[in-house]
Amino acid sequence: MGVQGTLEYFSNLLSSVKKKKKKKQTQTVALKIRMDCEGCARKVKHVLSRVKGAKSVDIDLKQQKATVTGYVEPKKVLKAAQSTKKKVELWPYVPYTMVAHPYISQAYDKKAPPNMVRKVADTSNVKETIVDDHYLQIFSDENPNACSIM
Repeated sequence: MGVQGTLEYFSNLLSSVKKKKKKKQTQTVALKIRMDCEGCARKVKHVLSRVKGAKSVDIDLKQQKATVTGYVEPKKVLKAAQSTKKKVELWPYVPYTMVAHPYISQAYDKKAPPNMVRKVADTSNVKETIVDDHYLQIFSDENPNACSIM
């Protein structure tokens, strides 16, 4: 290996250190999009397939669902879908087995697909236990300033 080969080796070594980029993960982004006909579905599919990194786009007209798979970011897919002037939101439904209380008013949705409910935050509240402990201390036998009615 001559001088030229050595210089080329070090040049490649240094350039590979600088250009190390983190590989993007393949993601699946599901959207709920208001679509009335095949023309709407075709328009949405065309717009979503042009998102940078999108490998496949599946449209389910019956469920009003669009699924984009590839090296995409959810925010960019959502923004592209909103450019169609249709009502768009990230897919709000999860299987009812994933929700602690699937039949509370916030989770239950008549328009949801079969065996699905809306994704809601956990309904348990940490403050409830703190408040209950406070009331227990007020009426405790060990508390000398407890209620005089007791």
